[in-house]
Amino acid sequence: MTKSKFVIDKLTKLFEQGLISYKDLSSEIINVLRSKRDEIIFKMKLTSKEETDILIKRVENLEKKINKLEKKSPNKKFTKVKKS
Repeated sequence: MTKSKFVIDKLTKLFEQGLISYKDLSSEIINVLRSKRDEIIFKMKLTSKEETDILIKRVENLEKKINKLEKKSPNKKFTKVKKS
């Protein structure tokens, strides 16, 4: 609740000063939202898009290697040996 009050207080101060046009208002709102988004991402310790792309490529490479290894070693059926 206090964070939304903070945003509203900032907007009202800008209106009072008479420095706002529609574009200024939209850019200010976007900047505030971006900073809040960055705070949330930092707190959650999420990865960036670049890091995610790298991890996806690594997983794909590992899956390819697994498939190659599975193709090399065919499934052998083992028979039980009778004990005498």
